[in-house]
Amino acid sequence: MNAMRHITIITGANSGIGFEFARQIFNGNITSEEREFWLVARNHEKLEDAKKRILSQDIARENSRLPEIKTISMDISGSGGVERFKDLLMRERAAREYDIEMLVNNAGFGTYGPFTETPLEKELSMIDVNCTSLTGLCGVSIPYMARGSKIINVASLAAFLPLGNFAVYAATKSYVLSFTVALAAELKEKGIKVTALCPGSVSTDFANVASNGARKEVLHGKDPVKVVEHCLKKAQSGQHNIVLWSLKWKCTAFMSRFVGRYAGARFTYLFNKRPYKHD
Repeated sequence: MNAMRHITIITGANSGIGFEFARQIFNGNITSEEREFWLVARNHEKLEDAKKRILSQDIARENSRLPEIKTISMDISGSGGVERFKDLLMRERAAREYDIEMLVNNAGFGTYGPFTETPLEKELSMIDVNCTSLTGLCGVSIPYMARGSKIINVASLAAFLPLGNFAVYAATKSYVLSFTVALAAELKEKGIKVTALCPGSVSTDFANVASNGARKEVLHGKDPVKVVEHCLKKAQSGQHNIVLWSLKWKCTAFMSRFVGRYAGARFTYLFNKRPYKHD
């Protein structure tokens, strides 16, 4: 009889915060139990590179075995992406029993610039990925979870206030934060822990994508290693539904309670310009 498989799923796993989640969780799961890691993103080559980088680490193997890493090149955006992922889960269950012990919804992106000056198709695609996909993947994954399973949804410090020049992104992350906290409350009795990670600036490729190449690096970006390490520690405890790593981020989130929503949006529109290139 085959042993139960325990699966960790990480979306947007080929770089940045997603890769760091994959690396750190993998390092903490070298046991005698059978575990699998599913790294999910669109770009197959980058996923394979991420897998190689994780496996190239000097990890103790005595009396243990490394989890299997599967790279899943898939477009999970929108309701169509959710259906594709649901079909994958069903095919895997038909082949062999498993449970999902952790789901990290990290896939997402942003777009800098005033709403009227950014391509509408990009804004709508952002909603598909940041909101629809995240919600759908939670929905299709929870039936495969058991007591002790965990969900980490990557929101943002931008979730705490409407932001000019970042309107749709901030709105999507506000949705992620609200949804995640409510889901944590609903799943408490089932023993499934749900956490929203709300990072500010982190040293990833986010700014380069959001600015369409106008800003190559995030300003004053924090180390993703420390951000993810802190998040996993808090998520493990199950006592923190909202995770903010740096003191500055905590102060910003707290002070947002005392700023009018329109005032915050107007101020950031006028004084927090974000560089971007037109296609």
